[in-house]
Amino acid sequence: MRSGTTRPECAGRQGCGWTGFALMAGSVAGAALQLQQAALWHGSIYAALLVLAAGGGCLLVWRRASGCGWRMIALALLSGALAGAGLAGSRAVAHASDALDPALDGRDLIVEGRVAQMPQRHAGGVRFAFELESARWLVAQPGDATRVQPAPRVPPRIHLSWYAQDAGAWASSAPVAGPAAPAFESPHAGERWRLAVRLKAPHGTLNPHGFDLELRAWEQGEHATGHVRTGALEHAPLRIAATWRHPVERAREAVRDAILERVEDRRAAGVVAALVTGDQQAIERADWEVFRATGVAHLMSISGLHVTLFAWLAAWGVGAVWRRSARLVLWLPAPRAALVGGVLLAALYAVFSGWGVPSRRTVWMLATVALLRLGGRQWPWPCVWLTVCAVVVGFDPLSLLTPGFWLSFVAVGVLFASGAGVDGSGRAGVATRLGRMLREQWTVTLALTPLTLLLFQQVSLIGLAANALAIPWVTLVVTPLALLGVAVAPLWTLAAWATQALILLLGWFSHVPFATLSMPAPPLWMAVAGLGGGLLMVMRLPVSMRLLGLPLFLPLLMWQSPRPVPGEFELLAADVGQGNAVLVRTAHRSLLYDTGPRYGRDSDAGQRVLVPLLRALGERLDTLVLSHRDSDHTGGAAAVLAMQPGVVVRGSIEAAHPLQALAPVRPCVAGERWTWDGVDFAILHPAEADPEGFTRPNALSCVLRVTNGRAAALLTGDIEQVQESALAARAPDLRADLLLVPHHGSRTSSSAALLDAVRPRIALIQAGWRNRFGHPASEVLARLYERGIAVFDSPRCGAAFWSSEAPGELRCHRQEARRYWHHVEDQGL
Repeated sequence: MRSGTTRPECAGRQGCGWTGFALMAGSVAGAALQLQQAALWHGSIYAALLVLAAGGGCLLVWRRASGCGWRMIALALLSGALAGAGLAGSRAVAHASDALDPALDGRDLIVEGRVAQMPQRHAGGVRFAFELESARWLVAQPGDATRVQPAPRVPPRIHLSWYAQDAGAWASSAPVAGPAAPAFESPHAGERWRLAVRLKAPHGTLNPHGFDLELRAWEQGEHATGHVRTGALEHAPLRIAATWRHPVERAREAVRDAILERVEDRRAAGVVAALVTGDQQAIERADWEVFRATGVAHLMSISGLHVTLFAWLAAWGVGAVWRRSARLVLWLPAPRAALVGGVLLAALYAVFSGWGVPSRRTVWMLATVALLRLGGRQWPWPCVWLTVCAVVVGFDPLSLLTPGFWLSFVAVGVLFASGAGVDGSGRAGVATRLGRMLREQWTVTLALTPLTLLLFQQVSLIGLAANALAIPWVTLVVTPLALLGVAVAPLWTLAAWATQALILLLGWFSHVPFATLSMPAPPLWMAVAGLGGGLLMVMRLPVSMRLLGLPLFLPLLMWQSPRPVPGEFELLAADVGQGNAVLVRTAHRSLLYDTGPRYGRDSDAGQRVLVPLLRALGERLDTLVLSHRDSDHTGGAAAVLAMQPGVVVRGSIEAAHPLQALAPVRPCVAGERWTWDGVDFAILHPAEADPEGFTRPNALSCVLRVTNGRAAALLTGDIEQVQESALAARAPDLRADLLLVPHHGSRTSSSAALLDAVRPRIALIQAGWRNRFGHPASEVLARLYERGIAVFDSPRCGAAFWSSEAPGELRCHRQEARRYWHHVEDQGL
């Protein structure tokens, strides 16, 4: 290069350099690629990737003086990718080595250990993390005797649920023979207990655009879940002793309980407890719905915003105290002491709040920025932004799969790129500061709309106004009062009053017409294009250039989920656990057959699975069919009806059923038919006279046949063999390519008469994983296999997709979206 010509440096003193930028970008990309693996490689392969990455790094250092050519940048990108993939894979292999032994899955054990986490209360009991010290088998023997034998190695940390005697899993667990169990006694953090438990590998429902329970368990280090067995007195839960272990969790629990005891208003107390201790379970479900509708849910738990605010206040306090000592100032300048003190105190606050994923991520971000400032680095904002991102991903690769990671990093990047928040003098007046804050909020809201639609399929149209009021109120009033209440308890009452005022205001906001905008989930490329368009529209550019962002942004708002062509139809059988829920779609119409079970007093399949799924697909239901009254078929109906007002409801539901108050239910009567877009729908059961002869709800299940003349599907509810025989005798044509197996595969259903009349190619069983009913029964499976029918069940398939255009095929979401953290059921059908 000629003399006097500047040349970019690979790693200058005051800049991160192109090779450094490529190295960090590669590390993030490598971790992202590793997270797409369906199965882990052997640990030696990831170790080899790290060795190759180290070799590439050494070569970069050796060739540093030669400049910043494309080859060096490519080498840096490759080395970073190898390092990111190798590090993420090595951590995953180490985590997988502690997985639950299949021999322990579904078996009863006697375990001893410590309560390692502040127990979280819910309507039916408590949930808590448990550190194992020892375990042994508990095997029931004839004659009410028991014996123990050595058990295989148990994961060091498990997550247990302890239910009250009248709730959920307790009632479903057959007690071990013996005297009655003692009364429910809630455990506390740090205590040692001996418990009889039933363990299983983390296994959740898996649906498109749905919550991934197995990913959360992997991220939180939970290798097994289970529930406490409260059966025989000799194996009843036994509190051994209180210990000094887990002092932070004990303190969190004490503070949480003190808040809930002191603050009378349960709703306000839950919010205050969540802001101080991070216990999000303390907030009521109805309040969460209001917070999400108004776009302020991020303020109501320990998030990056709260940790950052705490760090800023701590830094200000440390700096003020430090400047009062001449000796301390001479030893370490006050700005540096404030920076270090703010990060350390923020880390302590994050630990006290439960060291959740958002808190950890924020602490690593703050620590990275602090180290750069302490080192005197004056890098351009893209380098700082990417460095922080690479550090966070290095510590926690799974953060790339969490919405909070993308929302926080993209928001910061948008503020940097648009120039928001960096202009103006530090002596600006109140009006100027207020205007700048509103501009920043508008900038972030507009730019993040595509990403929010991709992640949540919902945008709060009043979020800008709600956040403009809620952010300063929560961060400057509610949170400081709640935190100071740890030292001065009466301040919790003031924090509760401030919370009550905010809840009232947000409740009013949430009832504003069109408060939220719901849209189908766009493809990834469209969301990326929309994000670029939103960023272009908020950047400091001429208006003519900003308008160029509209062509990128508008297609996102016009996106519609693909539907079948006229004359065809498709089924999506949602994975809801032990229950039925099947979405039938034609070219322009939609029908939902059943709404899944109720999981507990404050949770159901409608709220957790169906509402997000329908929103992501952009569905507006025309008809809801509730096969019969049982809660595993109607548990999510209330949530679906709240989302889909005006839907026509059919079903075998008695007049006094509570759902009749939400929407009038037209009874199912055999012979009813209708046609949508060239597809015929027919009710085949119950007949008009059946209600007089059948007394059990199962016997009155609505049976629906859907056909276009070339392919057919039969949805059967919970009919049993008597009804199957009657149906086969009176229905002129029961043939179907797909059969929703009656009663989840119960031995009382799926008779030879029905199977011979239907002659399905595919049998789909919607049942819960390791359900207590033993569904599907072995004799039912035998009858299906004898006839050469392909059998699929939701625990192994997840959500199932079937189309009349390919009637002999069924696609499983668990296979198509397979990742290495997903549980694989070893026992085949």
